[in-house]
Amino acid sequence: MMEEPGFWDNAENSTKIVKELKLLKDSVKAAKDLEQQYEDIATMMDMADEEDDKTLIPEIRSMMSAFSADLEKTRISTLLTGEYDSNNAVVSLNAGAGGTEACDFNSMLYRMYSRWAEAHGFGLKVFDYQPGDEAGIKSVTFQVNGENAYGFLKSEAGVHRLVRISPFNAQNKRQTSFVSCDVMPELNDDLEIEIDPSDLKIDTYRASGAGGQHINKTSSAVRITHLPTGIVCACQEERSQFMNKERAMQMLKAKLYMIKEQAHAEKLSDIRGDIKDIAWGSQIRSYVLQPYTMVKDVRTGEETGNTQAVLDGDIDNFISAYLRWLQLGKPDRRVSDSE
Repeated sequence: MMEEPGFWDNAENSTKIVKELKLLKDSVKAAKDLEQQYEDIATMMDMADEEDDKTLIPEIRSMMSAFSADLEKTRISTLLTGEYDSNNAVVSLNAGAGGTEACDFNSMLYRMYSRWAEAHGFGLKVFDYQPGDEAGIKSVTFQVNGENAYGFLKSEAGVHRLVRISPFNAQNKRQTSFVSCDVMPELNDDLEIEIDPSDLKIDTYRASGAGGQHINKTSSAVRITHLPTGIVCACQEERSQFMNKERAMQMLKAKLYMIKEQAHAEKLSDIRGDIKDIAWGSQIRSYVLQPYTMVKDVRTGEETGNTQAVLDGDIDNFISAYLRWLQLGKPDRRVSDSE
């Protein structure tokens, strides 16, 4: 007599359990490594004290710095408890108010996230890239591949604001520009989502950027607009229109699935991030380069004067502050024009 399929016979359940087991093993290993680092530092300090050897001080400081960094990394990982936090992240950046200046700011943010992903050993794959009319990037969609990529990058969803002396302004006036960042987790390709073809507007166009002669001569890129929700998904990474359409449909299904899973707007905001106008009063973070230098997150209050480091990809402090803020359930702070 054949037994009925059990929990472990389901491929999806098995994959999920294996993934969770790996995360638990990694957590245990991280804790043991921290314990070993702590003991090594204590041993070095005892040696330096007993032998009165001051030459060991620089090495001890280096060990303590590495220990602090690893401890913070482990602490942050304990805050990643969301259902989709361990998934890859799909990020879309769109230039808003500010014209060419906003497109340039968009390219700065794209570089910032690229550098952050590289520093953390994450892979990055561009799905769609639309250059600005004069400079910068009008819009770009890319996927960051790595463990907990979405858990980290969900902190970036929202409107980002830049204040600086614009290099595109002949009068050297201070200018403000905005870019929206939409972050979604990568979901299973086999999502069972029914979409009415009449609800879709499908556009094809020539792909931008690198890709050889083929990518410039044919309209292989695909942009799909879901009319009822206004969701837009585009892809130009593949060399055929059919494959780009398949990828764009996968992204659309993932976004619609998230909406379907979340019955209330509050839960949807937790996953996708609040969608606001890309303009004044809606920013989550301000990057001020003139008349002073500061990057400040208006939700958490986290700030730094080292703007160049942030634009070079050092955003871990903002990610950590956001995850702590999220765990505490803090409400949004009131945004003022000065921020």
